[in-house]
Amino acid sequence: MVSSVLYELDEVAKHNKSNDCWLIISGKVYDVTSFMDHHPGGAEVLLSSTGKDATSDFRGHTQSAIQRMEKYCIGEVDPATVTTEQDRVMLRLIMPICTLGLYFWLTSVFLKSQIS
Repeated sequence: MVSSVLYELDEVAKHNKSNDCWLIISGKVYDVTSFMDHHPGGAEVLLSSTGKDATSDFRGHTQSAIQRMEKYCIGEVDPATVTTEQDRVMLRLIMPICTLGLYFWLTSVFLKSQIS
């Protein structure tokens, strides 16, 4: 395992094809290209996990599968470049609330201008 190499999410996300596939799991970057044809769930399962933190997708794998992954580790991801699932959930909650707040503020401004 080469853990001293630090990759940005954008670089890892470029490797999203069946002949060039990298994953991020628990902060580590894995080049699973040579494993694509051997994955029990098929190559599509791995491809669907590219370009993001795939840690939650990997949960539930056996200890044996976790140990086998080590040989595919090529480095670590720069944590400053990764958006976590928690961040995405927060954005999905905050954006509609902000939009609604903006709507009510603009409506109140418009109504005040109509009354004046």
